[in-house]
Amino acid sequence: MYNKTEVAVGLSISLTGRFRPQGQQAFQGIRLWQSYINAQGGIALPKGEKRFVRLIWYDDRSQIGLARLNVLQLLREDNADILLGPYSSSLTMAVVEIAEEYKKVLWNYGGTSDEIFRHGWRYLVGVAGLASDYLKALPRWLADESPSLSRICVLYSGRGTFGWQVARGILESALGVARHSVHLVPINVPWENHDVILGVLFGIAPEVVVLSGSFQDELSIMRTRHLWPPTVHAVAAVAAGVRAFSTELAQLADGVLGSSQWEAGETFPNTVGPTSD
Repeated sequence: MYNKTEVAVGLSISLTGRFRPQGQQAFQGIRLWQSYINAQGGIALPKGEKRFVRLIWYDDRSQIGLARLNVLQLLREDNADILLGPYSSSLTMAVVEIAEEYKKVLWNYGGTSDEIFRHGWRYLVGVAGLASDYLKALPRWLADESPSLSRICVLYSGRGTFGWQVARGILESALGVARHSVHLVPINVPWENHDVILGVLFGIAPEVVVLSGSFQDELSIMRTRHLWPPTVHAVAAVAAGVRAFSTELAQLADGVLGSSQWEAGETFPNTVGPTSD
């Protein structure tokens, strides 16, 4: 039932399925935000008015179809005032059109594929860096720190657009540096099919391996690191920016390069929006 003293915030979130670890982390953060804002008396509105946040959520089980159904229910039946996006670029892409149709703001925290931002959606708000920027600095860093390494192999998920956008950013940056050969390899088989992926690596014999898949996909192939060709001297992975990456892999994660959206205590010039803290 609609309550004028509250702001109803709707959320389709992956509490089960392949995005479960990231979905649960996101849900914990969102609930922390809800507790914090309500402890401050609610969201501040014009003329000094404040409204408490009421969170309405449904598990999408990491499925596109269910995410769409959840958002439709949030808008049609629950009268959500604002939507928080789901985790992952694929699920975000699936629901943003619905938010646009219903003219409801979709706060996107978990989808970073460049494709999401190319349609000129008027009700989409995003704060995270784009996928093509994740590892864009890698070729320049390699040229400065390891100039002898020139052959890069990017293994990226053939599912959705996120993996390709990360790979594209690396390729474009490498072309500017003009020091590297870049092999882009879409992985269209399960990443647990290690024999196929190892065969690709031995065929290319890269000096640098970059991984751009889901968190679990990258963990799976990282566990075979001891079987990789001896030519590999540097590894970068999207998942390396997540603390659980090193927790799960222990010593196998040593030396792996990654990117991070925010680091507490870090400051940068010309920052727009809230600080890292």
